Order: sequence, then structure tokens, then C-alpha cells
Amino acid sequence: MASPNGQESVPDSWDEIPSVQTDNVPELSSRLSRTNLNVNAPVFTPGQNVFATPFIPPDSVSVNNSAVEVEPRSTTTIEAASEELEPSTESITEPQESSSIDTEGKDEVMETEVKETLPDVEETGNGDIDDWANDLEEGDKDDDEMVDEDDDTDDTDVEKPKKKPKAPGQPKIRKEHLNVVFIGHVDAGKSTIGGHLLYLTGMVDKRTLEKYEREAKEKNRESWYLSWALDTNLEEREKGKTVEVGRAFFETEKKHYSVLDAPGHKSFVPNMICGASQADLAILVISARRGEFETGFERGGQTREHAMLVKTAGVRHMIVLINKMDDPTVEWDESRFIECREKILPYLRKCGFNPKTDLYFMPCSGLGGAFLASVPDESVCPWYRGPSLLEYLDSMPPISRALDAPVRVPLVERYKDMGTIVLGKIESGVITTNQKLLMMPNKTPVRVMNIVSDEDESDDAMPGENVRLKISGVEEEDVSPGFVLCSPENVCNTGRIFDAQIVILEYKSIISAGYSCILHIHACVEEVTLKALICLIDKKTGEKTQVRPRFIKPDQAGIARLEVNGGLICLETFKDFPQMGRFTLRDELKTIAIGKVLKIIE
Repeated sequence: MASPNGQESVPDSWDEIPSVQTDNVPELSSRLSRTNLNVNAPVFTPGQNVFATPFIPPDSVSVNNSAVEVEPRSTTTIEAASEELEPSTESITEPQESSSIDTEGKDEVMETEVKETLPDVEETGNGDIDDWANDLEEGDKDDDEMVDEDDDTDDTDVEKPKKKPKAPGQPKIRKEHLNVVFIGHVDAGKSTIGGHLLYLTGMVDKRTLEKYEREAKEKNRESWYLSWALDTNLEEREKGKTVEVGRAFFETEKKHYSVLDAPGHKSFVPNMICGASQADLAILVISARRGEFETGFERGGQTREHAMLVKTAGVRHMIVLINKMDDPTVEWDESRFIECREKILPYLRKCGFNPKTDLYFMPCSGLGGAFLASVPDESVCPWYRGPSLLEYLDSMPPISRALDAPVRVPLVERYKDMGTIVLGKIESGVITTNQKLLMMPNKTPVRVMNIVSDEDESDDAMPGENVRLKISGVEEEDVSPGFVLCSPENVCNTGRIFDAQIVILEYKSIISAGYSCILHIHACVEEVTLKALICLIDKKTGEKTQVRPRFIKPDQAGIARLEVNGGLICLETFKDFPQMGRFTLRDELKTIAIGKVLKIIE
């Protein structure tokens, strides 16, 4: 039948099987014989090199607890081994007796191949397997040393805010840690100076700062963009007022600094007290602009109150930064600098600061950056030639820390993030991961799971560091600010009634037994009641002048018995542990008294 294309070979039905022509069989067999095909060859598996030497780990090779000894081979044996490995045409043409391959015989062939190929390793220079393993370990050590050198260079580089993780086993390079709190009246420039320091030390890059500048210009707040590095809250940026204590850090070549930006508004003084309790050094920022200094320093201004509060919190050294010296009303006038210094010096001396050893006055410009990290040209300020703020901070003597003392960590904040997270400053002792501690006053055993110090995870933390701890064994709802983490073998004292020496700063009238106010002791805030006045004390001589007085007036000192209304709190006597023995009494948004714990009654 012919197809539509004219082909005559198409069958009428596909069921019909055409007869096989046997005329071409001899020709086909002759072709197959000429090509030497091995029809009984094993199936080819792609991706496997059957001639490769199998990998033997160094731990698994042991022959009677002795090293494998390999005899040297001559060149003739090497050539013979290579001829054995190369497939020859003669071996291919020989038909195999059976198409089925025995598995046992296959295993024996593999073992013989391993034994024959092992001596070939000696020709590369590593005949002994133990030597090969040692060389591999030495190579790993060299790689680790190269990683260590790279990490060391990254740690000393100040321009990079994010550090690379250190290689395991490398000791942590610790710089001296210093906690700095910025205090002062509202709008003195505290956040601006802190943000400018972060930019000058490389913690905030230029691109981020330009973004802040554009956003501030859209809100007609061009001069606020530097403060946005610390004021991250939307409410703080809208109003230009710091509400919560801003936290940041920066490093110089000598020290590591934690920055605490305290709020300056009188409504947020309790937050400022919490920040001051974590500080080692205070920077009092004063505005030199006409009218602003007088407003902050007059009675009721926060310049006075903040200076008294940081001294009560245990800060011994203070730097007084007279800011806004580049203002058009000042223009780096030396007489204005001297005027501000002479007005505030008597009050700071009254607070307990020694002008010769505890105070240092310095002019600066927070917005322009003069005298923050470097000294400007002499034409700008010829009457003060340094040092700058960072240079003075680096030159300060180190602060002694209680490394061997029991652990004391007053908690200032807690929140929930894949577990219970607490924040606090380590007042004494050393904290390590997986360490068991006791949370007072609830006596709850907890375990430290993770330690983060200034965004850097660590296996341990030293005294003076502000840390973020992830703990297990307690829920976030069961933790309150003012709780203290302690060593289980040496816990802190708790009490409800205690005797204390107090000094009344200012109050509208007299204070007698039954008076209630707010107690601020370390990070704890509780309401207390004055149960009784024990005696009055002469502030000059320290002697008792009157026993069982009926009342106490402003500017008087005395010993009183206080009772906490909310129950037990963590506290220590000032003699045993000063950091947990100082307190402040506040009422009606004003600081009315300061004091120290003398004796815990119950």
C-alpha cells in the first residue's frame, strides 16, 4: 500500500510484523567483531571514579596500635600498578564466564585495590598516615592564627561600630569600662553632645546622620538631628524632650564608654535617678546662652537638682560642660564662661564636690563639635587650649572595682523576648554564662543563659558593666525594678524598717512622724512612711543635738526610722555596701531629702 507521501513500504496494518531479513546478519556480526564490543560489561554509573583511592580518616586507621609501615616501591612496580589500573583492550575482548557478579568477590576486589593504592601516598611525601594527620592539624592552627590576627585588627578599629565575632578560644580584649551620664536642665544640649560624640567615634555613620538631618528639616527642627541618635522614641523626637534614659556606647583607643542620656525635664526626674544610679562619672551640661543658664540654675531648675542627685547616687567626679559657646549671644566670650563657673561653683561645693579634685570646667559647642574630640583652631577660642572632652576622659585614673566580692546586680528594667530579659549594672562580682544566682527579695533561683554587654555577646561580665541578661527560672511578670541578683552563698539584706541619717534639702514646711514620701534607693522605688525621729545632728560637728525631736526643718540633719509600705526591699547599710545604702526622698516632683542607711531593723 502506498502512503500519502508516495512511500510503498508502509504496511496495510501495523499488527502485521514484517519478516526479518537474514541477509545482513553476517555483515552485522563482522562489524561487531571489528569494534571489539564487550556486551557483558557492568552497567556504567556516572559521577563515580572507581579508580580513586578511598578516603580513610586518621582515627580509623590503626594497625596493632602502631604506625603503618610502607615499603618503598621501585619505578617498575609503579609502572606495573599504573598498567593494572588502565583498562586494556585485551581484557575487554575476553568474555566473562558468568554475567552475575558475586558480592563477596566484589568486596575482596575492593580490599585489594585499597591495599595496592595505599603505598602510592608515599610518593607525594606523606607516606605515614599519622604525619598526614599532624600536618592537617598544623594547617588548621595556621588558619586559626590568621583569623585571630584579622579579629585583632577589627577590635582596634574604632570606625566600625559592629564587631566581628571572635574566634573560639581567643581571650577577650577588655578595655577599662566607664559609665557616663549626661545631666542638666532641659534644652541644655545633652542629647546633642551625646549624639555628636557617637558620630565622632564612628558609632553613627554619616549616611544615618544625613537621614536624620533630612527628617529633622522636614519638621522644621534642623538643630535636633544630632540628638536623634539617642532620642529614638517618636514622642521624644516630636517634642524634643528626652523621656527615658537613652543608652549607647563608644570606644576610644584606651577605654570603653557606656553613655546614659538622662532626661532634663522635671517630670522625668525619677528616670534620671535610675540612670544616675548606674553611672561612674557625670557630665553636667550647662547652656551659656543668655537667659538659659539663669533659668536652669535658679531655685526649681534641674541644674541644681541633678547635681545633688548624682552626688547622692555615688558619683564622685563631675565634668561641667558649658555648652553653646558659639551662640550669637556668647561668641566664645571668656567672661561669660567665668561668670557661669563662679555662679555654680559654690552650690557644687555645698553638694559635696571638691573643686580641686572632683570638678573640671570646660567650654564646648555640642552642635559644632568644638572641644568634644579635638581642640579647634586658636582663632576660635584663644583662652582655652585643651584638653578636649575625650582626651580628658581617657586621661582619668582607673576606677577600682570589686572583682572578688559577691555578685550584686540591681535590676533597672525587664521585658520578655524569647525568655526573660533583665537589665542592670554589675556593682560587684563577676557573672558568667550558666551561672546560678538568687533573685532577692523573692529568693528565686535563676540561671544566666546569655550575657550581652553593649550589644556584644560575652561569656562573662565584670563589675561596672551595664549588661542585658537572659535568665531562666523566673517569669517576666515576677520581676520588678529594684530586685537584685546575688550569689546564692552570700545574698544581700532585705528589710522593711530601717534607721537612716537624712538631710532635708528643701520643703515648704516642717516634717514630723507620719509623713509619707517616695524612696529611691539604687533602682528601687517605693513609698515610705517616717515612723519616728530619733535625734537631730549638727551638720558641722556630727554630734547629736536633740533627742526625740517633734519635727525636722529644711537644712537640718537627723536620724529617722523609716518603714516601707510595700513590703520587703533589697538594701544594705552604707558602711557595708555604699552602692545599695544611699537613697533619695522625693515628694510633689521635688527632691526633699537625701540619706544613707545606718541599720536594718526588720
